[in-house]
Amino acid sequence: MPAVATAAAPTPPFTAEHEAFRAEVREFVAAELRPHAAEWEAACWFPDSVFAACAGRGYLGLKYDDRFGYLHDAVFAEELARCGSGGLAAGIGAHASIATPPVWKFGTAEQKARFLAPAIAGELVGALAITEPDAGSDVAGIRTRARRVDGGWVVDGAKTFITNGVRAGFYVCAVKTTEDGGHGGLSFLLVEPGEGVRASALAKLGWHASDTAEIGLSEVFVPEEHLLGEVNRGFYLIMANFQWERLLMALGAVGSMRAAVEKLTSPEAGLGPRGRARVAEVAVLLAAGEAVTYHALRLFASGQDAVREVTMAKLQTQRACVSVHDACLDLLGDDDPEIARAWRDARLGPIGGGTDEIMREILGKTLGL
Repeated sequence: MPAVATAAAPTPPFTAEHEAFRAEVREFVAAELRPHAAEWEAACWFPDSVFAACAGRGYLGLKYDDRFGYLHDAVFAEELARCGSGGLAAGIGAHASIATPPVWKFGTAEQKARFLAPAIAGELVGALAITEPDAGSDVAGIRTRARRVDGGWVVDGAKTFITNGVRAGFYVCAVKTTEDGGHGGLSFLLVEPGEGVRASALAKLGWHASDTAEIGLSEVFVPEEHLLGEVNRGFYLIMANFQWERLLMALGAVGSMRAAVEKLTSPEAGLGPRGRARVAEVAVLLAAGEAVTYHALRLFASGQDAVREVTMAKLQTQRACVSVHDACLDLLGDDDPEIARAWRDARLGPIGGGTDEIMREILGKTLGL
């Protein structure tokens, strides 16, 4: 007789080792992050010591450690969703899993020593600077320009909605290095704060604890050794980075939905027949999100082409997460500020990392449409 699956069994593609790591991360989030969520949301900021605390547990460099890898980082992303603040999770995730991967994958030994090593140690915060006032999901439309000068580059332009933008010790900055820019004229520079760099905090509907900024770049000199990867090959760096960013957003949505369903199915919820029927519907959304996301994760972690599957996961989970938190707010009310925050923070999902419209366009191309 085949073995019967139980709720306690590890969820593929995770092993017992990953589940033990999950328990460790969940304990850390519950003890060190969640108790401060309301305070940090009110302050619209969380202290840099959070990065140091995560670094002390080894959480900021999981992908770069031979003992761990993408699956451990995936567990970390899911469990961060339980911290009680989408902005807090975004700030940590943007540093550890969005800003530093390009340095790890494309950086020189000197760049890794200067930027990646202190970032993993929680001593230097990174920010990925791609989005511009007139170029978000359409990265080929980037206007920020870097022109060659003796010894390096001079950068002029603007970036917006940059997570960790105010506190950043370095920006992984997309620039056009030809007159026309576009797919064949983009490059990446590692830009440090200093003369000509202006960072201004932005007010937002959600993600209040997140440091989100508009960055002005005026005659900023960047030395030649801070070119990341090959000149005019930045579009490929962007595409490589987007896959993990989008998969992380799907994983975060799965973690958020799971926590919401747990709240809805707890005895304290006290739901009647209508409520129980609504919870049954959102439980299906969660199960579908887990299935499509974990399938994409398996492919990605094994080095296979997973553009279609990652795109599907990102598209499905973000709207599903909004629906789950709509149900949570509708059935449980907004007396618990954490419920209201989760409902509000979920709204960014269909926008960040590539809008739903862009996901549909990419998916259509992979389907030959």
